[in-house]
Amino acid sequence: MTQDKIDRINALARKAKSPEGLTEAELAERDALRKEYIADFRRSTLAALGRIDIQNPDGSVTPLIQNKKEPQ
Repeated sequence: MTQDKIDRINALARKAKSPEGLTEAELAERDALRKEYIADFRRSTLAALGRIDIQNPDGSVTPLIQNKKEPQ
């Protein structure tokens, strides 16, 4: 997600709180941007967690996430 899209999410949030509110098109845009932001956050978080390994007391190493599938 680019900084421009994050800025747009914030601008729409400020406008939603204003007396004029959001138009139907802006509501749809806000929802689509929020979904994209959440999906991107999930992907990056799962990718970061997938790179973490835990060393066990016996010296063996276990991945934090056992099933390292590509996030959708």
